[in-house]
Amino acid sequence: MTLMATDSSTSTLPQPEVTGEVQSKKFVLTLSCVERAGIVHAVTTFLFERGFNIEEHQQFDDGLRETLHLRTAFSGPSVNTPDGLEEEFRSIADRFDMKFSFHDETKQRILVMVSKFGHCLNDLLFRWRGGSLQGDIALVVSNHETHRAMVEAAGVHFMYLPVTPETKSDAEQRLLELVDEHNIDLVVLARYMQVLSDDLCRSLEGRAINIHHSFLPGFKGARPYHQAYDRGVKLVGATAHYVTAELDEGPIIEQEVIRVDHSYGPTALSIVGQDAEALALSRAVRWHCEHRVLLDRTSTVVFR
Repeated sequence: MTLMATDSSTSTLPQPEVTGEVQSKKFVLTLSCVERAGIVHAVTTFLFERGFNIEEHQQFDDGLRETLHLRTAFSGPSVNTPDGLEEEFRSIADRFDMKFSFHDETKQRILVMVSKFGHCLNDLLFRWRGGSLQGDIALVVSNHETHRAMVEAAGVHFMYLPVTPETKSDAEQRLLELVDEHNIDLVVLARYMQVLSDDLCRSLEGRAINIHHSFLPGFKGARPYHQAYDRGVKLVGATAHYVTAELDEGPIIEQEVIRVDHSYGPTALSIVGQDAEALALSRAVRWHCEHRVLLDRTSTVVFR
């Protein structure tokens, strides 16, 4: 039995009485499974019996695919760990054939990749330093030296990793080594202008986010804003999506659009487009770091 039939909402549930001073810790549970009776009851009972307080609960009942997606944020005794909770919850997950995970307050470690365009990188660094990104930028990797000064001024390590047709395989292997060495949870392609190999895309499946202008596939190739100007577009947009082997076809996390008119030339369109790209990417990164994005085949469920 489910709590609601709408996309998302917050519910208040009765909680067990807690006495004495108990240090509290925050967690998030995300899960997806085939819709059936008893799922929400099993989850809330599990949390109630362990003295947890539910702070936020969102779910989406997909009637077309007959699946349930759920995100529950809760707090409770700090002696608990995600691994321990996963082990205790496994019997429930097996009963409902759930794909699930528990997370604590540990921030996701981010590796940002960039080429010559720095607007998305600059925006991510600004939000990270202000504490609103909800993740930690641990490393910036680039195939150009263009943004070294900006990155190092922010106190982040900058790695120059040039790529040529002859060195592409070695460069991608080095990237995977950096992911392991720095305990990276999320790779962000902030206008990184190299196409990743299929093998690298598969290695980073579900943990790499890309940003591109939403003119794709209508305005593929170089100079998209000039193409848009020539066609007299009325909306400028950007799309943040997970990286897959299908170029710019991965599950979409966020899209931003800005209305324009005939007075916008290519330069003005480019400036507006960069704003859209920075906004869409920062939201996608933040929601991923807050465990608000659940992959559902070729699409996503985003609990904002």
